[in-house]
Amino acid sequence: TADPESGDACEDDQEKMDSKPEPSENPDLEANTQIRNSDAVIVQTHTGERPFTCKVCQKSFTQSSYLNIHMRSHTGERPYSCDICKKTFIHANSLTYHMRTHTGERPYSCKLCQKGFMQSKDLKVHMRTHTGERPFTCEVCGKSFTTGSDLKVHIRTHTAKKLFPCDICKKTFIHVNSLTSHMRTHTAKKLFSCDICKKVFVSSRNLTYHMRTHTDERPYSCKVCKKCFTQRSCLNVHMRTHTGERPYSCDICRKTFIHSNNLTSHMRTHTGERPFTCELCQKGFMHSRALKVHMRNHTGEKPYSCKVCEKHFTQKSSLNVHMRIHTGERPFTCEVCGKSFTTGSDLKIHMRIHTGERPFTCEVCGKGFTTGSDLKAHIRTHTAKKLFPCDICKKVFVSLRNLTCHMRIHTGERPFTCKLCQKGFMHTLKAHMRTHTDERPYSCKVCKKHFTQNSSLNVHMRIHTSFSDPSNQ
Repeated sequence: TADPESGDACEDDQEKMDSKPEPSENPDLEANTQIRNSDAVIVQTHTGERPFTCKVCQKSFTQSSYLNIHMRSHTGERPYSCDICKKTFIHANSLTYHMRTHTGERPYSCKLCQKGFMQSKDLKVHMRTHTGERPFTCEVCGKSFTTGSDLKVHIRTHTAKKLFPCDICKKTFIHVNSLTSHMRTHTAKKLFSCDICKKVFVSSRNLTYHMRTHTDERPYSCKVCKKCFTQRSCLNVHMRTHTGERPYSCDICRKTFIHSNNLTSHMRTHTGERPFTCELCQKGFMHSRALKVHMRNHTGEKPYSCKVCEKHFTQKSSLNVHMRIHTGERPFTCEVCGKSFTTGSDLKIHMRIHTGERPFTCEVCGKGFTTGSDLKAHIRTHTAKKLFPCDICKKVFVSLRNLTCHMRIHTGERPFTCKLCQKGFMHTLKAHMRTHTDERPYSCKVCKKHFTQNSSLNVHMRIHTSFSDPSNQ
């Protein structure tokens, strides 16, 4: 396919060229000549005849005009220039397509999801995501693809030898563009450097995208939810959350994905591949992002800070969950009892109370537990030595956390202080804060009375059970 930005026009498409002949002095003769030429081209497309051959590379064409344009790839001639960025092109059509990157024009629109495209061929390929058509099939394994280029890349996975090796570090690549980008990592001078953070990039485009992280510029906006993005490609992927389009499918379990990267990562759950290894502890990870977060355990880096209490976190997701403590947000609600939680994992653990599921079993006594941490604490009860004894009253505990909480009974320490009434607590402010907010999340199913704590609800429930139990009457 033609790449409008690189200017590498695809001669095999046999598209109409924009070069127009000079006006003839004999219009009738010119018209007859054009008709004969047109008929000849039509015949050649059926017969496969390509009478015009390039003397340099022996490639052949159905029309002399196509050969003339092709010769520019050998001579280096690029007669069409963009007035905005001065980029040059071999073909007039390539310049036309390129101009749309400046104007944002997308004249070809999908009637099903309204997505716009710069070229008609891109719309044609996109329609296959709706129809499910995959016209390009691998003769080796039978896998099918929506585009010829995808099939071409896939074919290389069957070859024993990777086509493009790096002469310096011997790393191999299945695409020449990937090798070209990689080679820049070996050059002494990085070509594109950020003046603010000194990070280096192998292309000016990547530097442009990166600069938006400093300026917070997000020029691409979703018309549905108004969310903004730094790159058009990110917006295009985001739009799939609205259209429901999930074009990437796992051949093993048929799970579908919005982004190709998600499918690549998912496949590792089947293969067990963990290509990202920590150099300090040799732990392996499926994703580079997971390794990056893991490294903070070694460096102690906690780049995400809570603006309310100044607590720091290694991950942004951890900060987002933490913020719910301050906002009171509990987006995960139990459909059985109505109790809400700050995280989905907390809700999942809570549901085991209703289902009776206890997936963590003690191998010593067979007792089951709802969480791994409960099982871990229980295991210590089988050890001859209690790990955490109180030096004052000799009481023993199976976790350091429980001992720490217990010690406050002796010291009188109350480290949790309410900012509204200055009252101090040994363990947590959560239940106390409800006295200020009047939040009563625990509800009696019998009389609908609400309580601030689950323990209060349990005590209250005895009123109903004592009346309903005949032995108490």
